[in-house]
Amino acid sequence: MIPDQYDPATRVADKFDDENYPGYTMGRAAEMLGTTQNFLRSLDDVGLITPQRSAGGHRRYSRHQLRIAARVRQLVDEGTAIDAACRIISLEDQLHEARQRNPSPQPAD
Repeated sequence: MIPDQYDPATRVADKFDDENYPGYTMGRAAEMLGTTQNFLRSLDDVGLITPQRSAGGHRRYSRHQLRIAARVRQLVDEGTAIDAACRIISLEDQLHEARQRNPSPQPAD
């Protein structure tokens, strides 16, 4: 049987593969990153990542956001100030997007 696109089980399974699905609470995200909840709040405060909010107002993070936070943590652990690390990440993202829009020409054979 081919799953119907409106089958609730199929929709739930799709969330497991969705990089942007906010499936992690702040506590779980901090635990996975080996950091504090305040660290995650600081990333929200500077606008680098904006977690979705649950119905109760609690922050919920996606896997994509956790990867960004892990990169910031790496830079901070290497001695970069958190505001500078956030700026570096923003610039890396802008560069990546620009390269996606304008791929470099391939050399002629």
